[in-house]
Amino acid sequence: MTLPLGNTAAHQAFAAAMTSGALHHAWLFAGPEGIGKATFARAAALRLLAQGAGADLPPGFAVPESDTQRKLIAAGSHPDYRELTRQPKEGDKTGLDLARSIPIAQVRALGPMFATRPSMSDRRVVIIDSVDDLERPGASNALLKNLEEPPQGTIFLLISHAPGRLLPTIRSRCRQLRFDPLNDADMTSVLEHALPGVEPAELAALVGVAHGSPGRALGFAGLDLAALDQALAVIARDGDPGNGKRVRLAKSLALKAAQKRYEAFLDRAPAFIAAHAAERRGERLRIALDGYDAARTLAATARALTLDAQATVYEMAGIVARLAA
Repeated sequence: MTLPLGNTAAHQAFAAAMTSGALHHAWLFAGPEGIGKATFARAAALRLLAQGAGADLPPGFAVPESDTQRKLIAAGSHPDYRELTRQPKEGDKTGLDLARSIPIAQVRALGPMFATRPSMSDRRVVIIDSVDDLERPGASNALLKNLEEPPQGTIFLLISHAPGRLLPTIRSRCRQLRFDPLNDADMTSVLEHALPGVEPAELAALVGVAHGSPGRALGFAGLDLAALDQALAVIARDGDPGNGKRVRLAKSLALKAAQKRYEAFLDRAPAFIAAHAAERRGERLRIALDGYDAARTLAATARALTLDAQATVYEMAGIVARLAA
């Protein structure tokens, strides 16, 4: 299993804890969504289980393809490994319509495993992706009981996108490891690997809209964000005295099928204005900075209040048009 790019310091801190002989029983991997926390947790879990089973391993997190622990996890049959996530709703055949939370029943289902000793070695690993999704108060309290009285040999790896919202008692029983957004170079490398053949303009747009989150960027892949940038560039250059450009853009992003593209637009437009501000001076800089503030406020308000998409895009494009003044 390949480690995600970025966050080398976090990876090294966990590696040092693994080799210290005093590994804490509960870890909170905290940071923005989509930056590789869960991918790292799975790599760390595999390494812990292989190490516990006495495998001859090289330094770091590498585990050979032939390793028994790897094969059992891949088959979903490892007796000492569990992963709790939101499950598809009853009757959903696509696997995409997920429940809103991880219910207490999933946490309690760990009980039979905890009632016995680990099977393959002296370790077992439980990943919760994400702990933010635990049903409150039941599932959170059930997990807290396990953290307070950890079953023998069990390592908990908890993924959190918003650790400040967790129960303080859960946070206090975990060692927190901070994961940060990726820089542009790492983002580019990840996306080039994940999207072979992606056009340079689209790649740049994905990096710009993702805020250092490969997962977020991949969620916007295929939406032709480069065309959005081009539409904004034309409005910023020429203005829109007849309102036609804004109307066309607003109508195209108001369609139900364009929801994800609209969400990307709300991120991309303020960033587009900020890039213009960096190249300006004097009065033109003031116009751009005022526009950036207005665009950020509008984007935040549109999300919080679920404003009408067509009206929001029209207003946002109007802010962009001021750059041509």
